[in-house]
Amino acid sequence: MRLWHYRLIPYLPKSQLIAQWRELNSIYVKQDKHILINYIYEYPKYDLEAYSNMVVDEMKKRGIKANLENGKKYFNDSFTRLFSKDYIPFKKHHTDRYLIQCYYNLQEKYDRGQKDFSRHQMHQLYQLIRDDIGIPILEVK
Repeated sequence: MRLWHYRLIPYLPKSQLIAQWRELNSIYVKQDKHILINYIYEYPKYDLEAYSNMVVDEMKKRGIKANLENGKKYFNDSFTRLFSKDYIPFKKHHTDRYLIQCYYNLQEKYDRGQKDFSRHQMHQLYQLIRDDIGIPILEVK
């Protein structure tokens, strides 16, 4: 279980984006505890709601339908409110370091042949890390 770094949401392969939505719904229904997501409970629900809306917005852009009922119940019907594009959810945890960790996790999926993950998508991820963070990382061949 993982919440991908918020900056990676637009770059996730379709299967990862859909899996992210399933994981969010599991949090809404069960309030899951897992070593990779426990940090979310240190933040106000607003952060999870903002993050969830980022995922939903990306799904809409790609023509993927999302059932919002669990989110509406969890957030008391405020689930579709608008958020500032500048808002950073989970600010102390979604750091550049975490972004790089997520990048390498996605790179491994690409390297292992994930079918819905093109070389072009992986190269876009590489450019995000290289250009925005400026940390030397290994480029996909």
